[in-house]
Amino acid sequence: MSSDRTSPWNAIILGAGEGKRMKSDRPKVLHEIAGRPLVSWVVRSALAAGASRCLVVVGHGRDEVEQELRASFGEDVETVLQPRQNGTGDAVRCAIEAHPDLEGRTAVLYGDCPLLPASLLRELVERANAADADCGLVTATLADPGGYGRIVRSDAGDIERIVEDRDCSTSERAIREVNPGLYSFKTGFLRESIQQLDTNNAQGELYLTDVVELAARRGKVINIEGDMSELTGINDRRELALAAAIKRRAVAEELARKGVGVVDLDTLYVDADCEIEPGAVLGANVHLRGRCIVRAGAHIDVGCVLVDVVVEKDAKVLPYTVATDSTIGEAAQVGPFSHLRPKSNLGPHSKVGNFSETKKTTLGEGSKVNHLSYVGDGVIGRGVNIGAGTIFCNYDGEQKHTTTLEDEVFIGSDSQLIAPVTVKKGAYVASGTTVTRDVPEGALAIARAKQENKEGYAARMRARFRKKKEG
Repeated sequence: MSSDRTSPWNAIILGAGEGKRMKSDRPKVLHEIAGRPLVSWVVRSALAAGASRCLVVVGHGRDEVEQELRASFGEDVETVLQPRQNGTGDAVRCAIEAHPDLEGRTAVLYGDCPLLPASLLRELVERANAADADCGLVTATLADPGGYGRIVRSDAGDIERIVEDRDCSTSERAIREVNPGLYSFKTGFLRESIQQLDTNNAQGELYLTDVVELAARRGKVINIEGDMSELTGINDRRELALAAAIKRRAVAEELARKGVGVVDLDTLYVDADCEIEPGAVLGANVHLRGRCIVRAGAHIDVGCVLVDVVVEKDAKVLPYTVATDSTIGEAAQVGPFSHLRPKSNLGPHSKVGNFSETKKTTLGEGSKVNHLSYVGDGVIGRGVNIGAGTIFCNYDGEQKHTTTLEDEVFIGSDSQLIAPVTVKKGAYVASGTTVTRDVPEGALAIARAKQENKEGYAARMRARFRKKKEG
């Protein structure tokens, strides 16, 4: 009797492998595309497909993988340790034995397949349920099937077994229908059959694929056809880059369909956890990383790189600006070639000009940091003008100190403010001044060496230079 297509089901995700071909100390499943680890993409697909329980088998880099899963999914994901990597069958055995309460149907999938569509996994589970099959799997047909397990069928066309590439005979190696490694089993059958596996194969491991043969002997195995471009696992850095390019393009196209102005689909890089509102415009070669938020009407121009930045409505981020962990206020303007370091908070209608840098600074409404300035550890009020070449001298070699500019302060070009210091409301700092003490409200601060003009000195100096050169 067939099962209800909406019955709860489990997902076991295999993520214990080392991934030696990645040539990295980092666990393979933690390498990222579009800002998310590979295993995170697979978990999201399983949960979106309807999995009621999600178990991730961990091994190499266990602590790192578990930490990432807890941070991303909390209690929605459970982990199971595979103490020694002894094949896919052993990994599933570890999960099954660790959770004797698993019931219903269990899907098994790999943690290095970030392009897996939730819709395909959902269809597999529903079709296997409807057929009351002990085993359902996805198959695909490739012109070059090298490296994949081959699907061996009977004369009647039914699936009989899967033969891994290393174990293929000459005739089996010619089969083009392959196994991408996506299954749906009756949990009771899986628990029973996993105990029957042996290591009589080229790798001396427990193959999960042998469970398919056991299912075929006792009943029906069903399959659905998949697109290998969505099912390929990541084994090395080249494959990681290829998958990242596919995901990056998909994210860009989805943004454009939702009403975001995408200038160039081929060069936009937006991490999956970013939020871009319809009506925003993103230029060519823009990189938005982490958890950026870009509001409607904002315009981020060519070459900008933003990490965990909020860009409010109608703000303009001019070309080649770099910003991290900051907020760019409504109708504010930044750049070109500006650098907002962490905890820079720019108020509405404020401005940070070209080749300027801010760090841990609040800039009030309508205030301006003009070109070639450094403003660090600053508290800046409303309507403040900071002239070109101004420096907040915030570090004494041991500690950082705060510079406070109250509302409507004017700082002349090429000034240095030695923190801690406060310039009170409406005060004026003359160009070229080094401020070492607080400036009272409405006062003028000026600290320059007295200018002296020596008449005729330049002509006499040049004459000396010529004589020396000729002599």
